[in-house]
Amino acid sequence: MKRSKFTDSQIMEALKRVDAGLAVPDICRELAISTATFYKWRSKYGGMDTSMMARMKELEAENARLKKMYIEEKLKAEIVTEALAKKW
Repeated sequence: MKRSKFTDSQIMEALKRVDAGLAVPDICRELAISTATFYKWRSKYGGMDTSMMARMKELEAENARLKKMYIEEKLKAEIVTEALAKKW
């Protein structure tokens, strides 16, 4: 997954500045991002603080790791099943 060039605190600062009344296009121009990126951030991180964002990213990383482990174990089980089916 591609890493953002913005930190969690920078994203939260941009979201707070728009809530304070600054225009979205001005913030986007200042940060050199598209409005779509800003609205994606707002839909994903709106209503959170920096610690909640960090926790969510940790959980997403753990979830990806667990999915990978599950797929590997499932593949091993399929290989064993095929080997046993060929033996008998």
